[in-house]
Amino acid sequence: MTYHAETDILSQLATLYGAAVGQATYAQLQTRLATYQSQFPSKERAPLTERDALLITYGDQLQEPGVPPLQTLMAFCRRHLRGVVSGIHILPFFPYTSDDGFAVTDYEQVNPALGNWDDITALRADFRLMFDAVVNHCSPAHTWFQGFLRGEPEYADFFITVAPGTDLTQVVRPRTSPLLTRFDTAAGERWVWTTFSADQVDLNYANPAVLLRVVDVLLTYVARGAELVRLDAIAYLWKGIGTPCIHLPQTHEVIQCWRAILGAVAPGVQIITETNVPHAENLSYFGDGTNEAQLVYNFALPPLTLHAFQTGNAHFLADWAAGLHLPSEQVTFFNFLASHDGIGLNPVRGILPEAEIAALVARVQAQGGLVSYKSQPDGSALPYELNVNYLDALAAPQMEITLARFLGAHAVLLALVGMPGLYFHSLFGSRGWPAGVQQTGQARTINRQKLACAETERELADPASLRTRVFTRLAQLLRMRATRPAFSPYGTQQVLPAGDAVLAVLRLDPRTGDRVLCLQNVSGQPQRVPLAVTEWLSGPVVDLLGESLPCTATTVTLAPYQTGWLAGSRARSK
Repeated sequence: MTYHAETDILSQLATLYGAAVGQATYAQLQTRLATYQSQFPSKERAPLTERDALLITYGDQLQEPGVPPLQTLMAFCRRHLRGVVSGIHILPFFPYTSDDGFAVTDYEQVNPALGNWDDITALRADFRLMFDAVVNHCSPAHTWFQGFLRGEPEYADFFITVAPGTDLTQVVRPRTSPLLTRFDTAAGERWVWTTFSADQVDLNYANPAVLLRVVDVLLTYVARGAELVRLDAIAYLWKGIGTPCIHLPQTHEVIQCWRAILGAVAPGVQIITETNVPHAENLSYFGDGTNEAQLVYNFALPPLTLHAFQTGNAHFLADWAAGLHLPSEQVTFFNFLASHDGIGLNPVRGILPEAEIAALVARVQAQGGLVSYKSQPDGSALPYELNVNYLDALAAPQMEITLARFLGAHAVLLALVGMPGLYFHSLFGSRGWPAGVQQTGQARTINRQKLACAETERELADPASLRTRVFTRLAQLLRMRATRPAFSPYGTQQVLPAGDAVLAVLRLDPRTGDRVLCLQNVSGQPQRVPLAVTEWLSGPVVDLLGESLPCTATTVTLAPYQTGWLAGSRARSK
């Protein structure tokens, strides 16, 4: 390690554990890093560019008889996605007991029902990979917790126990389930901290042995080919009685420690934080722009985009986008609209008025969507998440309008600064799965249906199918985006005044001067946008998407829900 990395890590460990314990922990860490360094290529990974976009998928998203699902996924992605996306976020592919993979029983093994590490390696040949580090908690079936239950000294302090009656009213809750779960151990009854469910026991990072074991996990992922490491539910990592137990300074210190470790032994591997919290709090995980996450999930984007297309008004979306600022050129957003989870509402509290959030909830429920709740300190329940397929959330009486809204929403996703991620069910035009909710009793199942590969391929072979119509258009947008440096994830954006029904974003690559003006009508009415395009673009203006938008010296006209990506024939020096 470089001297700078050494001093950073030692300082972080001392801050977390005190000088003496920090020094001892650092000595153990050095031995680990020396072992792992020999496993990593010396060269840095290629930086993210406008060509980067990720598919978000389960490892068993596509299934065929007698074939490990990871092999089916690999073959499907090679057929359809080379040149469309550059990477794949494989949702937790480890053995688990619940929550579709997020109650992990072994962090370092591939679930044999999916395949093996060779199947992961095969995917690496064509795509960047993002792995989940589900290290806020593990399954009670994990060997660490089983050792805790048996009273083994090594695991005595691996988990957080709290005496009944302790005042925990200040703890911020992401769920309505009990915070503590009773377990019988060799030492008697213990009440264990379980932030998310009784099947997900929280790890105790106040014990430095836990931190070291998780460093082993992270470095194993990098050795296995992860170029991006997603820190799941990371905001809740550190606990302290009498505190909210969310966003604590120690949590940021742990992330900065991991960032320094990865930077020392595996340059170019990037940390991405998953924090479904109000937007301003989410941004704190960039740190100072050099010392914490390189990417942060842009959680406010899905509900704001949904609101814009449901209401035909981009005012809130445009105001929020105009205020997006990155703390350095080393970090960017991970933009998405849909994922395996629902559409979070916490990120837009303080951006959308509560009345608008309530109306958004009502509209989604009217479309057959569901709502998940979290507990408030006073015991009341607050809407936390909309559980709905994104296409269904934008449904209109006519499929053509539904499709136009859905594709327009994804044009917004691809236009904004950051790296985009597209959930499998969005990229390939799926609808919701209410029957799955009946089967599992879990609201999130509505957007987690697993598909028969043969049937999916038949639908994609039909030019008139919904899957083909969605995928063809989104693939066109992704391929075009990849050709323009203006869409660099580290570029800049400027939101231009264009009326409440239109989002107008000028993207600029400072290195090349490349500019693209992205226009999106979010309404069902034609819009004459008071925008002098030549003020922002030089030379003859072309629509990159072939829409031939009507332009005059002072206006651009957009059809209902129309997208326009305009570029000049040469870079503008302005």
